[in-house]
Amino acid sequence: MLDLETILNDIKEIIIDIGEYQAANFTKRLEISLKTTEHDLVTNIDKSSEKRIVSFLKEKYPSHAVIAEEGGDVVKASDFRWIIDPLDGTNNFAHGFPIFTISIALECKDEIVLGCVYCPLLKELFYAVKGKGAYLNGEEISVSMNQNLNHAILATGFPYDKGESPDNNLDHLNRLLPQVRGLRRTGSAAYDLCNVARGSFDGYWEVKLNLWDIAAGKLIVEEAGGKIISISDHDKIRLIAGNDYIVNNLLQELKKVNDYWDISL
Repeated sequence: MLDLETILNDIKEIIIDIGEYQAANFTKRLEISLKTTEHDLVTNIDKSSEKRIVSFLKEKYPSHAVIAEEGGDVVKASDFRWIIDPLDGTNNFAHGFPIFTISIALECKDEIVLGCVYCPLLKELFYAVKGKGAYLNGEEISVSMNQNLNHAILATGFPYDKGESPDNNLDHLNRLLPQVRGLRRTGSAAYDLCNVARGSFDGYWEVKLNLWDIAAGKLIVEEAGGKIISISDHDKIRLIAGNDYIVNNLLQELKKVNDYWDISL
């Protein structure tokens, strides 16, 4: 049986180290290339960060599998799999906007048991172990208790193919924006989820997410007392996060826009 607290200490060490590396390279000249669209960037810092994280995990946990955004997968028959986003918020990083995160999660038999998200320039370290609560820089956190959608601050994001695909979240935005106190878009799904976990955002929804975008943040929200609705559609994920009341109300509003939210709770 793995000692998850010891593993968490290992992950805190590497995630802070990578954060310092990214902070040192922030606003420096980058090597930037495109992935799927003109809006979907990857930098040399994404790639080198992932390489360093994967090397660390292969040395520490050689029997574990790894799935990582930039292709540094380690394919093994294992009950344990690491899920890594080495730099969530690449567009922000490439444009000198200081919100970006590193996200690392550990999955055991298809269940996330450990999650860690670090925002380097703000020095905010969010983490959770299954059944042990959620924390920010050592202080326990919890989701908002707000039960009024009209008073809510929500967060969302938009897919990279927003210019080509009609499933670009704009219809959901048009439905919800007039009903809420405010809406934020940080550019990092992991950071949005962590802000739900600490109660800064009352709720969050997004479409066309990847597993590495949300794996760590999902556990952190749940361990902070929050609720997650996650719907897989081929290789993409639709997600709603918040407290029980906000999530249920968001789901009802989103159902009015698109029937792919029509699920039974």
